[in-house]
Amino acid sequence: MSVRNAILGLLAQKPRHGYELHAAFSAVVGEATWDVKPAQVYTTLERLEESGLVQTKSDLGEGREPERRIYAITRDGRDALKGWFDDSVPTEHQRDEFFVKLMIGLVSGEADPARIIQTQRSRLYQEMHDATTQRDGYDPLAEMAQILLTDKNIMHLEADLRWLDMIEMRLEAIKGQPFPEPEIRKRGRPKKIPQATVLPPTEDVIEKT
Repeated sequence: MSVRNAILGLLAQKPRHGYELHAAFSAVVGEATWDVKPAQVYTTLERLEESGLVQTKSDLGEGREPERRIYAITRDGRDALKGWFDDSVPTEHQRDEFFVKLMIGLVSGEADPARIIQTQRSRLYQEMHDATTQRDGYDPLAEMAQILLTDKNIMHLEADLRWLDMIEMRLEAIKGQPFPEPEIRKRGRPKKIPQATVLPPTEDVIEKT
């Protein structure tokens, strides 16, 4: 969704062809931040055109360059872009591979949870060192956008380190709690309940009636 709307935003600035869109996206966002392949840009443009959010026109280019397709945003595309700007962005912190590994280690008894935590902590410190080195290498007069994004990454790493400290303090409490057992459903089709048969009235009932 981000690439789709980023392309709409770049086209709202001015019409562009596919190669220029890829170059503009990489320049604004940064290739290290979000690696988008040219094929993904062209596939996204095709879907946007099918949805009526962009339209194309031909450009004969300069000299002997082959004909290219120039993409421009439509009114519906501007409405979609405005909706993206007006809406919030959901976070993606719920699916955490480390958390899954820690829980499986506790359940299976095949790993030392304290060692799992320490291994992860070492990785986070290394990533923080790398991110800090990367941030300090940016030029604040020309690359402030990259500095801001790297600062966000560093803050997330700091929060993850504090979270590991919390896990260590509560590890014994977690071990003392029962782990939920899955509800196993029986396989196969449910048994059919026989329908009640209606018997004809007996002779006594016939005589009384």
